[in-house]
Amino acid sequence: MPSFPIQIKTIEGNLSAVGKRFGIVVSRFNEFITERLFRSAFDGLLRCGAKREDIQVVRVPGAFEIPSAARTLAETKKYDAIICLGCLLRGDTAHYDVIVNEVARGIGQSAQETGVPHAFGVLTCETLEQAIDRAGLKMGNKGFEAALAAVEMANLKQAVVGKKPVSSQLSAVSKKRKPTLSPRSKKRTR
Repeated sequence: MPSFPIQIKTIEGNLSAVGKRFGIVVSRFNEFITERLFRSAFDGLLRCGAKREDIQVVRVPGAFEIPSAARTLAETKKYDAIICLGCLLRGDTAHYDVIVNEVARGIGQSAQETGVPHAFGVLTCETLEQAIDRAGLKMGNKGFEAALAAVEMANLKQAVVGKKPVSSQLSAVSKKRKPTLSPRSKKRTR
């Protein structure tokens, strides 16, 4: 790796959750896996200094419902970050691909439009064995990793913008624009 002769200014978040509030949205579908993700995410937040009373847990039926619940929490502006946890296993139909795409799109869109960081802790696995490995067996625990990402991003946002609310950029789907008249057309209507 080449060394740079000058120091580069960098902004990074840290792993202190002290004084921060977090929402955790966890799917009940594939609960054998998601409960392990949840326990590790909760533990990760506590280890970073979050208080139990500053963590709100929302349980949803399946992964498809995660984006809606995450957006609902984020829109309250009460949380510094949202952690999204679920587990999708490939089956024999295209259902998996449709759900994976919608969940990923929905979580990303919610984060972008609300300005609240969202951590993606939704496993998308080919087999149950892969999911077990990612929920604490061989590959660490992705719930814990999502919690650390949420803490870091909450601190990064604070470092960049401070405590001021971020103005959200709404998509055309979520907010219809009012038609505007050009100065020329206004003259015609007078």
